[in-house]
Amino acid sequence: MLFKNITMIDEKYDVIKNTNIVVEGNKISYIASTVPEEYCGEVYDGKNKVAMPGFFNTHCHVPMTLLRGYGEGLPLERWLNEKIFPFESLLTDEDCYFGTLLGISEMIKSGVVSFTDMYSHLETLIKAIDETGIKANISNSYLKVGENDDYFKHNSYKETELVRKYMKKSNNDRIRADVSIHAEYTSSERLVRQISEYCNSTDMNMHIHLSETEEEQRICKEKYGLTPAEYFLKCGTFKSKTTAAHCVFVEGDDFNILKENGVTVSHCPSSNLKLGSGIAPLKTMLDYGINVTIGTDGAASNNNLNMIEEVNLAALLHKGINKDPLFLGQKDMLNIACLNGATSQGRENCGCIKVGNRADIVIYDFDKPHMQPAFDVLANILYSAQASDICLSMIDGNVVYKDDVFTNIDMEKVYYNVNRIKNEKLALLRLPSDS
Repeated sequence: MLFKNITMIDEKYDVIKNTNIVVEGNKISYIASTVPEEYCGEVYDGKNKVAMPGFFNTHCHVPMTLLRGYGEGLPLERWLNEKIFPFESLLTDEDCYFGTLLGISEMIKSGVVSFTDMYSHLETLIKAIDETGIKANISNSYLKVGENDDYFKHNSYKETELVRKYMKKSNNDRIRADVSIHAEYTSSERLVRQISEYCNSTDMNMHIHLSETEEEQRICKEKYGLTPAEYFLKCGTFKSKTTAAHCVFVEGDDFNILKENGVTVSHCPSSNLKLGSGIAPLKTMLDYGINVTIGTDGAASNNNLNMIEEVNLAALLHKGINKDPLFLGQKDMLNIACLNGATSQGRENCGCIKVGNRADIVIYDFDKPHMQPAFDVLANILYSAQASDICLSMIDGNVVYKDDVFTNIDMEKVYYNVNRIKNEKLALLRLPSDS
């Protein structure tokens, strides 16, 4: 495909007008102000359109779209134990398949080309991801059942190995296996060490929750005399490439630990605000040189997977709390949401538009009242754009969304099934439904 006479955001996040981008296979093969003479393929008119690299949602629980709006008005611990865990215990493979399709459609529509997920029923996640064309690093997080549990006898290990086998036999690398430990407070030290050693013996990444709430931070210090970051360091977890979600209450030497061990922080501002957890110290993290990315968390605590909204909130929130309108400028924020996210997933040829990179391109339509005039194209994308302004999403050279139509998702079927699942689960929980 040729994107002709289009405005492009390049690898340095500079705005290049009236350029041409050629995609061959899954890669970008040509970028120039002129059209290659020999080109004879499909042409996309770039008039009043902007080509952006796609977003990387680095912390998600995508099947939890099934729980959107369920368990409102509770703090994290009660929300998990009284609402989320009981509902999740009823979910089947088929349920998670449709919940994943719903979440993927929402992410694609808001510019996401890849996500990092922590959940269960990974075989059905593979199916949904493979069908839709998106990229993902997926993991099954271990939650403690007993002190003497053996990770290698648990379903989370079996599902992790299932994804690894899929990766070996698959012809593409869109789907990758990560290892996951849910959190310090949902696992024993023995298990954390066991899972960490397993991950360290492979080439997989690690995905954890870290210092999400003040209580989590306090209890860990009381129990071990260590912060959660110090605890995971002691257990060998950070020997693997790790993405740590939230990090709202990291303190003291935690920042050095994260930096020195190459830990990525997935900042999830909507979820942290909605659950009343707090606001992560993003400026300090960036001052230390920590790789910071953006995650939506699950739709049960956000309540959406709209990355445009998440990136906008992160930018505005930290300008406000730092009382600095220059903090997190447009280029900095887009780098965090795109290239830093690709780096966290280990996708070296992704995250920006340049020749040789994967063709992960999102097209914004600037022919909208709220997108005109365009004094500053990056400012319009960061502060003015809505998900509805995205008119095309290409992932690995394949168009997965165009003009409000998903190439590979039957949305009517998805809507029917997620509402059927909702009512079935409410009936099992003996709660009223709305239909």
